[in-house]
Amino acid sequence: MSEPHLIVGLGNPGPRYARTRHNIGFRAVEALAEAHRLSFSRREHRALTAHGWIGEQRVILVKPQTWMNESGLAVAALARFYRLAPQAIFVLHDDLDLPLGTLRFRSEGSSGGHRGVQSIIERLSSSAFPRLRLGIGRPPGRMDPAAYVLQDFSQEEEPLVWEVLRLARRLTEDWLQGGRLLSTRKTWRIETPDL
Repeated sequence: MSEPHLIVGLGNPGPRYARTRHNIGFRAVEALAEAHRLSFSRREHRALTAHGWIGEQRVILVKPQTWMNESGLAVAALARFYRLAPQAIFVLHDDLDLPLGTLRFRSEGSSGGHRGVQSIIERLSSSAFPRLRLGIGRPPGRMDPAAYVLQDFSQEEEPLVWEVLRLARRLTEDWLQGGRLLSTRKTWRIETPDL
């Protein structure tokens, strides 16, 4: 049997946070699961997981059930249990420094100030895992970024969020198939005249 790939969406557990900006990573793996008829039916190593296949690749979709800042506890435990190298772990997460509608791929690197990503780096003792940054934009005025990321997307923003989730799914599938798209571009922008 082939080695699985972990597809990890970052977020906070519980219904209170389900639609917040910070949880766009969770929503991305949920959309991927829905598209491929996979179900988050298992609880293992402090995470909800969905096991199955996407194309020719065996996958485990992951929603850590720790708080965002401790995401590495679940990811590192799963990596150890399934004996996976960091390069077999694909992380999707929110990014304050990119506007909503912008996605950016990195094959490795620093956390960029994202505490969930930093937790994974620390627990894996490696930053060599690929990740897809999903822009959520900066808070307006002098609003505290910590409060901003825990706000729900507005009703007006939701159509663009769905376009982001659709593109994130396509880019994740591309990564699983060898990364043809990801090898040619690192940044994608969804144009929206409505916002």
